[in-house]
Parts: sequence; C-alpha cells; structure tokens
Amino acid sequence: MRDLRYKIALRKEPEGGYTITVPSLPGCVTYGEIIEEAIKMARQAIELYIESLQAHNEEIPTEDDALEYTLTVKANA
Repeated sequence: MRDLRYKIALRKEPEGGYTITVPSLPGCVTYGEIIEEAIKMARQAIELYIESLQAHNEEIPTEDDALEYTLTVKANA
C-alpha cells in the first residue's frame, strides 16, 4: 500500500458551507459546513472512490505528472 496525494478544491457556498471537488477523480464531490469538516469529508470521499475503483479492477488515477496553473482573465461583468 502506498500513500497517494490529491489536490482538493474548496468552494465557499453562498448558503454556507463548502463544496469540495477532487479534480483528478472525476465526480468525486463532497460538502462540509466548516473547512475542517469539509476536509474530513474529502478524505472519506477519496478513500471510498479508490475502494470502488479497486473493486471494479479499474486504474487508480494519480497526480504524479499533474501540473497546476492559475490563470487570470478579463471579463466584462
């Protein structure tokens, strides 16, 4: 067993709480009322996602070759 690292994205929701997505794991989305809970839920969601992949003999995505950029664009709002 090896340790896998995944980036998570937290988005503060207007009605409160945080939605978390895991870009390297399509469809892996969860929610928490506070940041600490959201991170805990993300860990659980990732673990369950990986368990499902293993149960179906599917490849587990990694971020070994992933690059991350932040772009700034202009928009007329």
